[in-house]
Amino acid sequence: MGRNILLITTDQMRFDALGCNGGEVARTPVIDALAASGINYTRAHNQNVVCMPARATIVTGQHVASHGVWMNGVSLPEDQQTVAHHLKINGYNTALLGKAHFEPWLGSPEDFFENRMANDGNTGPHRGFDHLELANHFFEGHSHYDLWMSEKHPNYKKRFYPMITDKGQNTVGAGQTEACQVWPMDVPTELYHTNWVAERTIEWLRSQDDEDDWFCWMSFPDPHHPWDIPLSEMSRLNWKDVPLPSLYSETDGERRALLADKPKHWLGYYEGSLWTNLESPREFIPAELTPDQVREINAITHIENELIDDACGRVLGWLDDRGWMSNTDVFFTTDHGELQGDFGLMFKGPYHVDALMRLPFIWRPAGGTESVSVGTPVGHLDLAPTFCEIAGIEIPDYMEGQTLPVSDNTVQGRDYVLTEWDSEHGPVDMHLKSIYRSDGWLCTAYDKSTLYEGTEGELYNLKQDPEQRENLWSKETQIQRELVEAIDDSLPEARRPRLERRAPV
Repeated sequence: MGRNILLITTDQMRFDALGCNGGEVARTPVIDALAASGINYTRAHNQNVVCMPARATIVTGQHVASHGVWMNGVSLPEDQQTVAHHLKINGYNTALLGKAHFEPWLGSPEDFFENRMANDGNTGPHRGFDHLELANHFFEGHSHYDLWMSEKHPNYKKRFYPMITDKGQNTVGAGQTEACQVWPMDVPTELYHTNWVAERTIEWLRSQDDEDDWFCWMSFPDPHHPWDIPLSEMSRLNWKDVPLPSLYSETDGERRALLADKPKHWLGYYEGSLWTNLESPREFIPAELTPDQVREINAITHIENELIDDACGRVLGWLDDRGWMSNTDVFFTTDHGELQGDFGLMFKGPYHVDALMRLPFIWRPAGGTESVSVGTPVGHLDLAPTFCEIAGIEIPDYMEGQTLPVSDNTVQGRDYVLTEWDSEHGPVDMHLKSIYRSDGWLCTAYDKSTLYEGTEGELYNLKQDPEQRENLWSKETQIQRELVEAIDDSLPEARRPRLERRAPV
């Protein structure tokens, strides 16, 4: 038996959500223990800050420019090889339990396999995975979790948040502050999708024999909006006691002054005059958020993270009881973060800041190790090559990442990590590309678009300004030019022709 691989991901979790990364609200002892017996990467960045491009990078080990999933609604090509394919042909059993999102969730079942497989009684193979059971944040009639709820608990299914309406994403809230998409619901915790994903993971693991090699991706849909946890879990935190983010200024004038230092789509989103991101409902205007609404949203987010930690504990406990932790490499990360009130904003979009780019990223090698903190820049694209190295198989040529360093002293030629953004929303298109360098400089260049001339950008010295309050783009022009040149020299050529966007998300 070789080394098994368990990849645990969440959806929309900030770096500072975890206790091991300085989080002071959510209690995450299980994930913190992974970091304490493994490697905690403190400068891991995604290669895109929304779901589908980020997940495509995780499974391919490629930059967005190469795999071509340039925004949500663009499907990963069916002929694209993945790390799951590579492990499978080398003797690994492969499974994905939870959120996949390699194809648009709002696409037609006739067009996309992921949207019809549950109703067809199908659990794979797909994208290199032998077995899949899918779940999402909301019900659209086509996930395995949706079907399970429909068949076994139809009355409870009706109590979930009606996220998608004829107007698009819903803004209705039912919490104490009437915040957008806050929806505590009378559904037992054991029926919630976080618990379901953990239980289905354990059930699949039970099907494996001691001599089997396996790769299992356990993919939680939370803490992504809507904020719709079981009502009974609200007692974990009193939202009134949750502190406001340090980047949420108390006054409207202070928030506007902070945003005015950045390119114009920041303030435009805040005011509701410029809609640049489908993930934020059109009717939602950040300037209308109240401090109490920010507190309630963040309180529920923290509770969702605690429920994820509990679920991880059940799965890792099962592996320990089975005696498999000594030969199982455990990875924990997320696809992207959430603004959560930073700069007066919510949700995510074309904003290359730590809230969205910087990831919780932990690797507990098989058997554990001394606690190590690594500040070297790494990214999602480094996961797939690392899985290959663990399995003792050749890293395929199409992968563009490097194997993850086990300390800052083992690094060779790794000095930066890159993040891309492309989007089209109605008449507005946007194109961003960022580099984070190991000396603490973060540079984002804006390509020509309907909003920008191609000369705009953002530049921050994160060692002196970790909250990205002062944009130095026009002040540190030599460093700006140096970093923009590094971006252009380092990113691969964009895939041509560009893949078609076939659904909203």
